[in-house]
Parts: sequence; C-alpha cells; structure tokens
Amino acid sequence: MNKKIRTEAVSHLFDAILSLRDREECYTFFEDICTVNELISLSQRFEVAYMLREQKTYLDIAEKTGASTATISRVNRSLNYGNDGYDMVFERLKEK
Repeated sequence: MNKKIRTEAVSHLFDAILSLRDREECYTFFEDICTVNELISLSQRFEVAYMLREQKTYLDIAEKTGASTATISRVNRSLNYGNDGYDMVFERLKEK
C-alpha cells in the first residue's frame, strides 16, 4: 500500500464509505462527494478492470466503455503490479 495515502483524512473517508448501508446510500453520498465526471471515471476504471480479467481486448474495452487506451493500460498495470484490490473485490462479488 502506498504510504502517502495512509493519512488520517483518507482513513476518515474510508470509515464514512464503510458506514453506507446500501446502494441508494452510496448514490446519495457519492453524488455529494464526487463530481459526475469523477464518479463516471471511477466506474469506468472498474469496468475496464473487469473486462481485462475477462480477457477482453483493448479494442473491445475501448468500444464498450469509452476508455482511452492509456486508461486501459493504467488499469492493466494496476491489475498486474498493484495490490490485488480489484481481484479481492471481484472474488467477493462472485461469491454473492
């Protein structure tokens, strides 16, 4: 984990996120805390990661998500060299 993000403020934000009870509360909170573009960017990266794990091509991903090849490449680098956060979440979603 990048030690630069382990701050009291980030921990406080994560505690707030963890307090959300359902999808509707997520919509309410994230619409207040993020701009529409920030939220769309986050969801796009998540969709890109999912599609990469499903072995989709960059071309297919770009067409479906509208993500640039630079974004797809950055997400791919996170999948391959990151902290396995995407995979942890994908596994948990698969269990549901």
